[in-house]
Amino acid sequence: MIAQRTVSEVIAAGPDVVRDFYADLDNLRTLHPLIVAVQRTARTVGPDGHVLTYRVRDRIVLGRIILPVTYRATLHVPAEGDVWTEARQFPKVRLRGRVSFDEVDGGTRLTERLSITAPWPLAGFTARQAVAAHATMLAGIRAHFA
Repeated sequence: MIAQRTVSEVIAAGPDVVRDFYADLDNLRTLHPLIVAVQRTARTVGPDGHVLTYRVRDRIVLGRIILPVTYRATLHVPAEGDVWTEARQFPKVRLRGRVSFDEVDGGTRLTERLSITAPWPLAGFTARQAVAAHATMLAGIRAHFA
């Protein structure tokens, strides 16, 4: 099952500053409600930007049960323009994002266009959790620059 969702927030800082902050998972770790820890495992530089790969530890809350999850996250950060993200979790859960940083009156409109893929039994739960977590994260970025 695939779900398409969009979350957005206006941040009181310039697009380049917001983009640089967003493109480092060490910054987002403190704002994303599910992330416990991140460890950068690779940085590859190319002629048009760089790719960062991380090992991420999350916690998935199911009522009173908390499940630890470890997965790989990749950020494709071109020299300019949208940042592309991908997180791959077991079992066949994928979260891909296209993140734009558009200048608006008062700062930057940060928009995440998410494509969430999960096996049928997990699809609804996964989409709800991802959207809620990313909305909270973007609100945290807004507060960080307020």
